[in-house]
Amino acid sequence: MHKTYNPTTIYTPLANYSHAVACSNQLLLLSGQLGIAPDGSLPKTVFEQAVQCFINIDSILSEAGLGIENVVKISAYVTDRSDLNPYMKARDEWIGHLMAPPASTLMVVSGFAKPEMKVEIEVTASR
Repeated sequence: MHKTYNPTTIYTPLANYSHAVACSNQLLLLSGQLGIAPDGSLPKTVFEQAVQCFINIDSILSEAGLGIENVVKISAYVTDRSDLNPYMKARDEWIGHLMAPPASTLMVVSGFAKPEMKVEIEVTASR
């Protein structure tokens, strides 16, 4: 049986999905997180949106009893090549203290549900 996580400290999922699902009590798979703050606001810059994504990810990990040290893979999507460096700056600030950073994928995509959304980040964590 899978356990789902939807912390009340972050925005409610935008559709019929869970923010995270734990599989076999070993893996936690997080849905892609957008830079949406708990009050529904969306920062303007890629860097600020990425920082908010990581804040949301921290909340989900915490609710599942995990932390950043449990993250084994980061997959990120940005809407423009010029967004790569601001995203990587936010990511590197988030994982900077880790001795062994997680695996990572970064892709440029054509867009998200709303044009003002510039970055989406999902992670996989292991117990």
